[in-house]
Amino acid sequence: MIKLIPEEILKIYREMQEANFEAYLVGGCVRNMLLKKPIKDWDMTTNATPEELLKIFKDGFYDNKYGTVGLPIDISGQKQVIEITTFRTEHGYSDRRHPAEISWGKSIEEDLARRDFTINAIALKLTANGQQLTTNLIDPYDGQKDIANKLIRAVRNPKERFKEDALRLLRAVRIATELFFIIEEDTWTEIISDAPLITNVSKERIRIELLRILESEYAHEGIMLLKNANLLDYILPELLTGIGISQKRPGRHHTDDVFTHNILSLKFCPSKDPIVRFAALIHDVGKPKAMSKDKDNLVIFHNHEVTGAKIAAEICERLKFSKIDKERVVNLIRWHMFGVNENQTDNAIRRFIRKIGVENVKDMMDIRIADRLGSNRPADSWRLKLFKGKIEEQLKPAKFSINDLAIDGHDIMKELNMKPGPKIGEILQKLFEEVDRNLAKNNKEYLLKRIKELD
Repeated sequence: MIKLIPEEILKIYREMQEANFEAYLVGGCVRNMLLKKPIKDWDMTTNATPEELLKIFKDGFYDNKYGTVGLPIDISGQKQVIEITTFRTEHGYSDRRHPAEISWGKSIEEDLARRDFTINAIALKLTANGQQLTTNLIDPYDGQKDIANKLIRAVRNPKERFKEDALRLLRAVRIATELFFIIEEDTWTEIISDAPLITNVSKERIRIELLRILESEYAHEGIMLLKNANLLDYILPELLTGIGISQKRPGRHHTDDVFTHNILSLKFCPSKDPIVRFAALIHDVGKPKAMSKDKDNLVIFHNHEVTGAKIAAEICERLKFSKIDKERVVNLIRWHMFGVNENQTDNAIRRFIRKIGVENVKDMMDIRIADRLGSNRPADSWRLKLFKGKIEEQLKPAKFSINDLAIDGHDIMKELNMKPGPKIGEILQKLFEEVDRNLAKNNKEYLLKRIKELD
């Protein structure tokens, strides 16, 4: 296992031992070493107090009540922060999230007892034997056994673990999804029972865990775990409104209800981007609200993409998405019903690209593929392939904004001897619309001539 530990981490370890303090690697980094999975974060625990740690590590920082000192490090050119936490015990979780009382612990066993799941309650001690380092695993809750059996099990009594910190409800699902583990029966029963406690967790933390689920290879399985644990009722209740909403029409491709279609669209979404996957998951969230019947009493969802975009905006606001991520999700849902036919002109293709944004073209194609595969259709139709080809052709010259014109506002002012004002923008817009219909006209000589004609 020592070969898996970067030299930068070993150096920190040695410095702590030379100062006569106990030190252990702990949590997810130990778990992932045992699983032979990549390690993103390195965490340590120690009997040294934060003040004692800051005497050893001059560039460390400490600004919390949990005994965690942050230490900037550089591993293989990647800057990150290793967290070193003093042994501690915790008591009183009145807000179902944070301990009301924290005491420094005396042993690693005390510290491990406060952790969430057995697979995260394993500590690794390194011991110097001359120039050699030997390893010793401290595993009081049989975490190694649960790793071998691919189980997520609460440390000690699950009836206490989730009431202490409700975020653990979501973490259990997220870790199970990332590792493709099963949640142990008693732990699962308690998650279902304590699901309402998730309302005590900040929306920001819920969003972070949700996006990590969506990043996972088995994201759709994770969403179904959330549903079956009753957590989706509090996180994405809008998604559940699609359960039982039939989409069947004679001669149409849909055979599943709206909820199942959304889940399958997530499953088949080719993008690895969690924001695009989130858009795929909720792309038809507007259907239940937009549902009506036509003259033949068959279900229709007229303008469901408009309704869905509004609902998506509300969801993103509630879950505290960034402005940029919210706009991406809303944009993808609002325009996901774009039409495709073999007669579309280059001008129509350029209008489509301008409408959704050049930067969103690939994501929109991924949403369409997810939608098709989630509807039991092939990923591509011949029309969609033709449409993609036309988009690629139009993206090559990339003349999609006024800024790409061969002239600018200064040229207009100089040519017409004008001062800055709204008239300049009006002329530029007219020239842009003309060039957009025929890119061959985007040359300075022609446009300067047209300026005088438009004045």
